[in-house]
Amino acid sequence: MDDMTKKLAIFVPSMNGGGAERSMLKLAAGVAASGYSVDLVLVRAEGPYMAEVSRSVRLVDLRASRVLTSLPPLVRYLRHEQPAALLAVLHANIAALWARRLARVPTRVVVSERNTLSFEANHFRSDLRIRFLPYLIKRFYPWADVIVAVSKGVADDFIHLTRIPNRQVRVIYNPIVTPEFRKKTEAFLDHPWFEPGQPPAILAVGRLTAQKDFATLIQAFAQVRQARQARLLILGEGEERPSLEAQIHLLGLQEDIGLPGFVSNPYPYMCRAGVFVLSSRWEGLPGVLIEALYCGVPLVATDCPSGPREILAEGRYGQLVPVGDAAALAEAIHLALDGRVPRPPRESWAPFELEGVVNQYIDVLFGNSTQYGTATVNR
Repeated sequence: MDDMTKKLAIFVPSMNGGGAERSMLKLAAGVAASGYSVDLVLVRAEGPYMAEVSRSVRLVDLRASRVLTSLPPLVRYLRHEQPAALLAVLHANIAALWARRLARVPTRVVVSERNTLSFEANHFRSDLRIRFLPYLIKRFYPWADVIVAVSKGVADDFIHLTRIPNRQVRVIYNPIVTPEFRKKTEAFLDHPWFEPGQPPAILAVGRLTAQKDFATLIQAFAQVRQARQARLLILGEGEERPSLEAQIHLLGLQEDIGLPGFVSNPYPYMCRAGVFVLSSRWEGLPGVLIEALYCGVPLVATDCPSGPREILAEGRYGQLVPVGDAAALAEAIHLALDGRVPRPPRESWAPFELEGVVNQYIDVLFGNSTQYGTATVNR
């Protein structure tokens, strides 16, 4: 089969508003633009990113209620379409490996590991599905042709926890900087907090979950607000909204902190913010931090495992602070607002441009190379 007639299937639970979903949309469009046939296979075709699916990508809706019940229709899809490669992400990884085995097709399966597995498993110990995830990964991930980790930190943690051989793991960054992304940064922003003469706006973007630790950011902002005029805007939605709203009310900061919910295009906000803050307890490769690099805004990020230190080049491109330390976070925000955190240069986001990432994925997905682990992974 000629390379340009090969089909890639990207298997994702849904198009809900997360970084993994957005990365897969960008990758699908990039691979399709390179001349390959691409199917975006969804457990259920729903979510705010549905409108962003490229016209060059075929949408396949398995119409299942959850990943487990999507297994039979995924098996049928593989038998009928026989894509050359299947790339799975999030909770779809193990289902993809089982589907290939049950379908008995020669499809190459690549799974993407996107978070620091040990931290995720420890934090959600009460969730039996996540608690037993490391065991399931050790048992079934060896069935994969390649395991892609989105950062060196994720790869290091993954290999240490699972003892899966280094040779089976490849580090490939997410495709963040794309032509569509660049265009979105230029969109008009109609928000009173970003008009001339207003106090500086501190911006954060992400799901309102414990992982993002917006509670500590709000505590830090309260300290900043005692010393200067400023506002905090957190773009995202999630289960922690009630507790965060209660915290804001308790601190009496309702007029200075905004939680407008999910925003499909946060990039004009990034370009105009006084400082962008990532307050996470753990990450894999936080795409919003890379997007903020491109937008040229001063950056403050927790030195969480993993991603921020890697993205910010040990602190050259932004200020790193300890996880969960509101005082340190507040001090770093002050430094940024005072102009003492330099704006990131172009080379800071160059490794995350679409073309280079797509070429690496094509190499892995279609088996054009037997050399894996091209980025250094420490045991």
